[in-house]
Amino acid sequence: MGGLLPELGKKLAERWVSLLVLPGALYLAVAATAHTLGHCRPFDLTRLTQQIGTWASDPVTKTAGGQVVLLVAILAAAAAVGLAAQALGSLAEWLCLAADWPAWPPPLRQFAARLTTRRRDRWARAACTWHQHRDEAARALLRGQRADPAARHAAERAMTRIASEEPCRPTWSGDRLNAVAVRLERDHHLDLATLWPHLWLILPEETRAEITAARQALVRANALTAWALLYLPLAAWWWPAALITVLLTLMGRARARTATDTYATLLEATARLRTRDLADCLGLNPCATLTPETGDALTRHLTPTAPPPPTG
Repeated sequence: MGGLLPELGKKLAERWVSLLVLPGALYLAVAATAHTLGHCRPFDLTRLTQQIGTWASDPVTKTAGGQVVLLVAILAAAAAVGLAAQALGSLAEWLCLAADWPAWPPPLRQFAARLTTRRRDRWARAACTWHQHRDEAARALLRGQRADPAARHAAERAMTRIASEEPCRPTWSGDRLNAVAVRLERDHHLDLATLWPHLWLILPEETRAEITAARQALVRANALTAWALLYLPLAAWWWPAALITVLLTLMGRARARTATDTYATLLEATARLRTRDLADCLGLNPCATLTPETGDALTRHLTPTAPPPPTG
């Protein structure tokens, strides 16, 4: 126990430095650069060096007490900026996944509804094209021929670029996660929201580590979007900050899509592979394959009973 607490403290300190202080310190450095250089001479390294020398030659910074106070102030400011980025990252993830968008405030809810409707219309057209190519390929097989799959694959890619299943959320990432629940319900009559907490408890440690890592990758991807929002105000003083904002936004969007797809794939694969183990643990005696009947039995067994009517 005596060695556990120091090791735990060391790991927490490392995470605090890597997640909050270092990105925050970089932000403070860019902010100081923006304040010093401005729009007129955005890349004037000589002026920046001179300003740093002026700050370093200040009498306060030459004393040990002043240096300690300055270091503590920088660390505190960097941590505060990092905490702000984490809060914005949570907001970015909430908007990105849009799980409860019908409960959003009115202006945002109306915008999300219009976006969802537009995505659903685009997906319907793309899905119709894909199904037409599938039907043509099936008819060709009946005639003993094989149709060129290039057009069918292109139509499928065009459909999945919009959503894997019929859109019901305003964002691609939200629909990608929702597609897991849709497919499990359609194929095996499984309610993922009811199933997952119980399934998680019986998963091997390696599987849980993989899923946790994928989830953390999604958090980090949305954190990039948060940092982009924080760098945007600096563009009012230093126009290169706008380029940083654009770069972080593009990186955050690409990484969020990749992380969401990986996370959703792991969730679906785990549910399909391990649900029979959960049924075994509950004594439901599933057959060799996961059938809709097993899914119905699991859902009924795991769903809490409704509260009784109020008395009186």
